[in-house]
Amino acid sequence: MTIGEPPAQVGHAVIRAQTDAWIDGDDVLAAEEPMEIRLLSEADQWAKPRSVAITMRTPGDDFELAVGFLHGEGIIGNREDILDVSYCLDEAEEQRLNIVTVTLRPGLTYDPAGLERNFYTTSSCGVCGKAALDALDFQGYTPVSSGPQVSSGVIRALPGTLRREQAVFRQTGGLHAAGLFDLDGNLLDLREDVGRHNALDKLIGYQIMHGRDQLDDRVLLLSGRASFELLQKALVARISIVAAVGAPSSLAVQLAESFNVTLLGFVRPDSFNIYTSAERVLR
Repeated sequence: MTIGEPPAQVGHAVIRAQTDAWIDGDDVLAAEEPMEIRLLSEADQWAKPRSVAITMRTPGDDFELAVGFLHGEGIIGNREDILDVSYCLDEAEEQRLNIVTVTLRPGLTYDPAGLERNFYTTSSCGVCGKAALDALDFQGYTPVSSGPQVSSGVIRALPGTLRREQAVFRQTGGLHAAGLFDLDGNLLDLREDVGRHNALDKLIGYQIMHGRDQLDDRVLLLSGRASFELLQKALVARISIVAAVGAPSSLAVQLAESFNVTLLGFVRPDSFNIYTSAERVLR
């Protein structure tokens, strides 16, 4: 990791909800920060880098990430297409290590319209974690309501229920799932997909298409980890309790704290971790 890069992991206090006791403890979260990728090229007369993408990542190997992304998009073909890769050091200190500028060789052209993937941008280039959260404030999202509550026994049983109903997963072993439960642990609906984001989009999309836009008394279970994007989708759907079989990222925890979402991770038959808003979980 380059000196001065954001850390790849951060600590966070948790409650370890076990069958026989609740224990205060600490956990280590994989850091998650947005990274903006900019291109500087002859086509823009070397005047100003063009923002082409913002991607969520764990800090570290940022230059490789930017180059790999551009190669995957067909912008660059080999090392000779790159003149320079650098951080945007003329930005505010909290931003500069989240912005990578790739300078292309003279004569190399690309289609900017094919790279319009910008999310969480501001009038500057605020792509630090705080800016990503501020963007949700700007879009008018507010903290979810204080209720409902769910028992810890219900939470621990969710993964087993989800797995039993994952028909395609049983056949392929290669799909993510998102399940929607009521407060008694009854599975109301689930969707599977090779992409965890797609599975959640399908699940919420079905509810919306069938007029079920009040989801604040539901529990969402994710079959993998809980990332910022997944928590954002849950927030927009006004789901107040999100549980994950895997770990949450640092920015997911920040989002949950900021918008009063109960976030649970490492859900197992005998235990789970409570990262935020523990008051919704009953012993």
